[in-house]
Amino acid sequence: MSETMKAAVLIGPRQFAIREVDVPRPGEGEVRLKLEGCGVCASNVPPWDGPEWMEYPTPPGDLGHEGWGVIEEVGPGVTGLSAGDRVAALSGRSYAERDIAEAGRLVKLPPELDGQPFPGEPLGCAFNIFRRSDIQAGQAVAIIGIGFLGAVVTHLASKAGARVIAISRRQESLDLARHYGAAETIVMDDHYTIIEQVKALTGEDMCERVVECVGKQWPLDLAGELVGFGGRLVVAGYHQDGPRQVNMQMWNWKGIDVINAHERDEAVQLQGVQEAVDAVAGGIFDPAPLYTHTYRLDQLDEALDATRDKPQGFVKALVTY
Repeated sequence: MSETMKAAVLIGPRQFAIREVDVPRPGEGEVRLKLEGCGVCASNVPPWDGPEWMEYPTPPGDLGHEGWGVIEEVGPGVTGLSAGDRVAALSGRSYAERDIAEAGRLVKLPPELDGQPFPGEPLGCAFNIFRRSDIQAGQAVAIIGIGFLGAVVTHLASKAGARVIAISRRQESLDLARHYGAAETIVMDDHYTIIEQVKALTGEDMCERVVECVGKQWPLDLAGELVGFGGRLVVAGYHQDGPRQVNMQMWNWKGIDVINAHERDEAVQLQGVQEAVDAVAGGIFDPAPLYTHTYRLDQLDEALDATRDKPQGFVKALVTY
């Protein structure tokens, strides 16, 4: 009789079930993870809400890509990893008790992180966004949208010596930005008021760097307004709900660089995760305030709804097993 595990399956728009499925076996170059948990990504929300392109039911564990846990079994041809190693994984079906991962898509977690949750994929994404932003000491840096990504980039930019101007809708988000080193905060309410406030803070020079972390049209429009001549606009928000329009005349006139900061190169993704591991293990960065909501696997619907609706105090949801 084969061993089974619990896995979440989306069976329709805003509907899911917990299924008992066979535990997968690792193939050549793979390992099987006994997962401790998985972060919930905002990119999961559209499939949860049921767009026209979505097909149901999903494979067991599908959409979960922020997992961490312990290696349970090592497949043929794997070297440098052993059963019992605790790792962060770049794998894709981690809304389940176990997942299969390619050995080359794992980062070991040192003893300093024992007992701590570690969703490596989004942390690595934030560290890569910071690198692509090329933020330097003394620069004025506007960060639009202080959620998980925005908070991490705020910390990294302030540690690099930049003057961070955090812009977000909620006061609690602005307070979080202050916690992570923001020098200035602005409520994200009125487009033209924000522009005037940034002008006043920068002597009308605007910002050398603007990092847009929301993934919506208006924040992207605002980002273009706030970047100064010859500056860099960094698109960190995940724009997945349709095409965007941009003011190319303004972008041309200002002579700005526009960076889409989502990495797809596996080696670069892993580099970001490793940098995050080193920073957290070394006490340089503490992500604990960002893990605000924790759910069981059978509460995945609540976790996805919270990620969409962002209740009071929400930053990041974790599903733990």
